[in-house]
Amino acid sequence: MNDSNNKAGPSDRRPVATIKLGPLVLAGPSALVALVLFLLAALGLFIYFRPNVRPSMPLLISAVLWLVLMGYWGQVAKNSAPAASSESAASRQVHERLLLLALALLFLKLPWTGYKWLPTSAFVVAAGLGLQVFSLALALWARRRLGRNWSGEISKKVGHELIRSGPYRLVRHPIYTAWLGMYVGTAIVSGELHALIGAAIAIAAYWRKIRLEEQHMCEIFGDDYQAYRRKSWALIPGLL
Repeated sequence: MNDSNNKAGPSDRRPVATIKLGPLVLAGPSALVALVLFLLAALGLFIYFRPNVRPSMPLLISAVLWLVLMGYWGQVAKNSAPAASSESAASRQVHERLLLLALALLFLKLPWTGYKWLPTSAFVVAAGLGLQVFSLALALWARRRLGRNWSGEISKKVGHELIRSGPYRLVRHPIYTAWLGMYVGTAIVSGELHALIGAAIAIAAYWRKIRLEEQHMCEIFGDDYQAYRRKSWALIPGLL
């Protein structure tokens, strides 16, 4: 659903990192703690169901990179401008739940999902971790460049600006590129089917969000955004 159907008045309250699990809502430091506990729980379940198979060091490094990204994201969320309008809560929840499911599947092996789709080799693992490190750096760069225009949901900010510098000069959604790179990187490091399924769910979630956001940005910036679309790529320069 496009945010133009869900108007909300400007607010002086700045958004903070938030996790919603049904009726439970965690914000700020509590949300960050919940994310850490979520990954630790997934790791614990993995060890419990596979007592003779300990998680590899590369997979632990992959999890640490996720924690670094999430920790930074939670800290800078408070620097966003207040929203003049935003997408519906139901639409936002769809996106959040898909990403939480995708993140769980990266590290949690369910029955019949341990099939190796990639060979275990130093080159493959290095490629996955390298992709994650690159994606982490891109996420931090793009987030700093976007500044107060960033929002976790599709929204129109007070004093909203169309950013076309830094990574936004080449791609319109570098933050989504970065987060998807994190998912795909972990899937490569794992090399198992459950992680590949998680990455596929994340791709579907972000593809849905991009379609909604592109429509929303066209409504806000009109011809300027249409011109920007003709001169840039959505996610990957020269490919997509």
